[in-house]
Amino acid sequence: MGAFKLHAPTASNAPAALAIGKLSLFSFRNYTEVRIHCDAAPIVLVGANGGGKTNLLEAISLLAPGRGLRRALLADLQNRTLSSEPWGVAADLDTPDGPLVIGTGRAPCSEGTQDHRLVHINGQPARSANALAEPIALTWITPEMDRLVGEGATARRKFLDRLVYSFDPAHGARVRRYDKAMRERLRLLREGRAEAVWLAGLESDMAQTAVAIAAARLHMIRHLRTVLAESDDPFPRPLIAARGTAEDQLTDHPALQVEDTLRAAFARARSDDAQHGTCAVGAHRSDLRITHRAKNCPAESCSTGEQKALLIALMLAYVRLLTIQRDMAPLFLLDDIAAHLDSCRRAALFDALRALGCQAWLTGTDQDDFAALAPYAQFFRVTDGQVTLL
Repeated sequence: MGAFKLHAPTASNAPAALAIGKLSLFSFRNYTEVRIHCDAAPIVLVGANGGGKTNLLEAISLLAPGRGLRRALLADLQNRTLSSEPWGVAADLDTPDGPLVIGTGRAPCSEGTQDHRLVHINGQPARSANALAEPIALTWITPEMDRLVGEGATARRKFLDRLVYSFDPAHGARVRRYDKAMRERLRLLREGRAEAVWLAGLESDMAQTAVAIAAARLHMIRHLRTVLAESDDPFPRPLIAARGTAEDQLTDHPALQVEDTLRAAFARARSDDAQHGTCAVGAHRSDLRITHRAKNCPAESCSTGEQKALLIALMLAYVRLLTIQRDMAPLFLLDDIAAHLDSCRRAALFDALRALGCQAWLTGTDQDDFAALAPYAQFFRVTDGQVTLL
């Protein structure tokens, strides 16, 4: 993630937005087959719970690397009445570099083959979903994330790592490498037969990778803080910090010294880690701390409404940062976003989305909650796997 200046776009230099012109689903969740034609403006999906609104957002989220906003298994995305026909999602997109067609779906299954996902970009097969990292930028807010600030460190750490990955695709590989070395070390410790040199090699790899992971997290936090400080949104401003053994030491110690400290900590903890079956220190123990700045109150102690407002403020800053870094306003998915927001905060959110210039996809049960968007948004009703333009 290279250095860049943070300047809010003006009307004359606003970056182009990434926008879906047509979305097609086949045999996906509760959809047998559907095609949605839409404008670059925000899209509002309304309808009763269970109709398939979130399924549409999930389909869009699969246009990016990863397992989507629900992190579902490929088999779980399959329409149950069309189990013999693998699911697929396709989108025609307008991008700053011109039209782009992306298709992704479950590969046809045959006996003895492993379930896997296919990706096509402009009709050409991609080696993996990671190829989507360059042309696509998107993020989301879901109801499950409302509990993020009040949950344990694991959920917040994974959330932070997902944010980092959008800017630094190599970050995911670092985290996987660290986890693999940690699992191998714990296996050897439990078996009690590993040579000290073998363990030391794994611990050295863990230490180096942990420092790289921590540095990437801190880099993201610094830029998010800058964007948050420049924001004039009427949402409570969160104070954010990445805390952990490596993160804390990197603030005033050189990376090599922090690596040495971690290696020594891993070596000292071998006996305890073998007994408890876990690693007591390392990158997997870090946390994203979120505080309500005005109240000087940890987010987990705030009300449900305040927690959601803090999350929205953080994600709006992230979308701004993503827009600056990619020079392209990303797709922004907001599921059941009106819940726990009063009318003033809903209006503030809609104003912020309009200022961002991104194609936002919003869902809700009550169309009246989105009345302020009516002059410039497209509205669709979603009912039992059917989508109708309003």
